[in-house]
Amino acid sequence: MPETILGDKEFENIPSIKSKALRINLNENIYGTFAEIGAGQETVRNFFRAGGASGTVAKTMSAYDKDFSDAIYGIEEDGRYVTESRLQKMLVHEFDLIEERINRDKHPNRLFFSFANTVATIDFAKKYKGHGWLGIRYQIDPKEPFNEITLHIRFHENDAQLQQVTLGTLGVNLIYGAYYKYDQPNKLLRYLYDHIDKDKIEIDTINFSGPRFADIDNRLISLQLIKNGMTDAVMFDPEGHNILPARILYKKNILALRGSFRPVTKVNIDMFKRSYEMFLNENRVEKDRTEVIFEITLSNLRAEGEIDEEDFMDRARLLCSLGHTVMISNFQEYYKLVEYFSRYTKMRMGLAMGVNNLVDVFDEKYYRHLSGGILEAFGKLFFKDLKVYLYPMKDPETGEYVNSENLKVHPRMKELYKFFKYNGKVVDITDYDPEIMNIFSREVLSLIESGKDGWEKMLPSGVSEIIKEKHLFNYNALPEKVDN
Repeated sequence: MPETILGDKEFENIPSIKSKALRINLNENIYGTFAEIGAGQETVRNFFRAGGASGTVAKTMSAYDKDFSDAIYGIEEDGRYVTESRLQKMLVHEFDLIEERINRDKHPNRLFFSFANTVATIDFAKKYKGHGWLGIRYQIDPKEPFNEITLHIRFHENDAQLQQVTLGTLGVNLIYGAYYKYDQPNKLLRYLYDHIDKDKIEIDTINFSGPRFADIDNRLISLQLIKNGMTDAVMFDPEGHNILPARILYKKNILALRGSFRPVTKVNIDMFKRSYEMFLNENRVEKDRTEVIFEITLSNLRAEGEIDEEDFMDRARLLCSLGHTVMISNFQEYYKLVEYFSRYTKMRMGLAMGVNNLVDVFDEKYYRHLSGGILEAFGKLFFKDLKVYLYPMKDPETGEYVNSENLKVHPRMKELYKFFKYNGKVVDITDYDPEIMNIFSREVLSLIESGKDGWEKMLPSGVSEIIKEKHLFNYNALPEKVDN
């Protein structure tokens, strides 16, 4: 069915929020409930205003009182209400009620849904702008099991009423997309921002599940969030699940390793192990409150000017197979990475990097967009409780090991470098494995792509087997020789 435009002519080819709600209301089969906690019943309000809602809205509610909410949905173990767990309980409870109360024999074509959100808007002091979870559990075919889309948002507006309006618009876009764009998840994702400026709200986690989304890799959907400018960073766990950054980083000590990991080599893992040991020996760093993040910047995902999604998946699978948490970011400069972590924690941070990376950190060209130049960037980078753990490099021509004592930065940066070096902000990793210093990812990749031997021993245990089995990084197994 072609889309019709009702108003909002400035948004050419984008149906208005009213027309989206009306189209759903006029579909005689779509039928469900709305449960909205924390910012008013802003989503369902659009359906009532559009007209014809009586055939769509089975029930709408807001259980604001915590005791009432607990009585309906159960008590959360952590005592919090704006959580993914709370959203899931709301969706399950309300969907089950529809199936229990509506006679399927009497309504064989009904497409049931439950929409829910649980949010916290901006506080009175306007220091905490708020965040929330919203989602929909729904049927596309009455004979099929339900599908589900859930997402986490962060508000950026400075007024609670404006946040409520934005939330209501996002809710309509989600429901509309769930029913009419489910077969094009990437488009569905972009349409979530119909009539919403991207600086008003951030989507930093989204997950699709159910029979219609069985072939979707949620990690690739996460990549779309960054490509579309909906967030600056996404994270996923070793099992490949998208995870909320706040859940992993909140009040944690953080050790981050940035790299291309194309592929992950023994050098990368040695850098991780040695820096991790040093980080745990720092004051006030406890192992059970420490998170290690393997981070890949968006600029490192590009091939010939575009993001190569399969290449991204290759790297992600290998890092996850080694049991690591992966972060994809849009931060070219390290200080932006540190600022991002600072959203969630005031505890200690560490950055593990190689010599070439540190030399780049002291390159002025990366900071020309800042009014304060490199000094402003370094103020943001090092004013936190942060250390750089520097992994040495073996000079291929001289055989000399380059570390913090003898690395060369631009002459104008020498005194600045000395300041941070001799104030303990840059420390050398000394307990490294000299036998692996000649391993470079780009050379390993070249060997893999050319079908040559010898690259397997340069990678951590088990990684080469995965590359061969999954044919990662353009690996093509040569046919085995057959004896005559």
